[in-house]
Amino acid sequence: MKKILISLLFVLVSAVSANAQLLYRVSGADLKKPSYVFGTFHFANSPFVDQVAGVRQALDATDQVYGEVNFDVMLNPDSMQVMQKHMLLPEGKTLKTVLTPEQYKKLDAVLVDYMGVGLSNPMVAQQMGKMSPATLLTQLMVLQYLKAHMGEFDPTNLIDQYFQKQAKQNNEPVGGLETLSFQASLLYGAPLKRQIQQLDCFLNNLDYYAQFTERMVKAYYAQDVKALLDLMNEKFNTTCDSTPEEMAQLLDNRNLDWASRMPAIMKATPTLFVVGAGHLPGSKGVLKLLQEKGYTVEAVKP
Repeated sequence: MKKILISLLFVLVSAVSANAQLLYRVSGADLKKPSYVFGTFHFANSPFVDQVAGVRQALDATDQVYGEVNFDVMLNPDSMQVMQKHMLLPEGKTLKTVLTPEQYKKLDAVLVDYMGVGLSNPMVAQQMGKMSPATLLTQLMVLQYLKAHMGEFDPTNLIDQYFQKQAKQNNEPVGGLETLSFQASLLYGAPLKRQIQQLDCFLNNLDYYAQFTERMVKAYYAQDVKALLDLMNEKFNTTCDSTPEEMAQLLDNRNLDWASRMPAIMKATPTLFVVGAGHLPGSKGVLKLLQEKGYTVEAVKP
């Protein structure tokens, strides 16, 4: 499936074999108390948490929260420099110089549609004209969904940030399974030619991407794993689809890394892990990898 879209949606499904469930209890092996794993989603507003059985109990039963990254780290000056390095085009390049005139014209029209102003506006050109195509694509997809759900979708109050906020309010530690530099490189570090290719896919298939996101959101809120799997199997059968290597970087390799880190973290402190839902299920998912390490992994049900 399309790499940048999958990255933004945090890869909701891959080879799903689990039932419709987002919260899992991890116990046994060397753990004195259980830990928990919750599958999240970038376009889900935080009030949805209250509809998932057992979340409050999981928060009460654990003493720290681990996300894919620690969101607080993203706000310090060093992290901002790291993000800027990955999210901007190389010195001397702009979107106008790396895109074809036709691509640039399409991009300008989309920005006008989503924001009311385009790249002909000096402020927009200054703020967005030097973004890498991958960075711009993530912005466009958020803007596309925001335009369709004005007043409903709140990008400042998302579900994956909710748990870290709760931990801070309870004076509990917050950690990250990955560094910000690694995630920035993963999301925005593809070769420029590939980034342009993926941006072009979006610009030429606006209706499809809008409908795809809508269907993905609906399936997540319903915790309908079968529907999510069907969506992830959709393909263009063109270069818009992710390569096996891209999918391995996005999913399998990271799952292995996380599953190697989680045992020591859980043994030291009961932990609530909050990661993209697509990292959980499947034969190479985090849940299966933890089971192979001797842990009991159970869905938390009503």
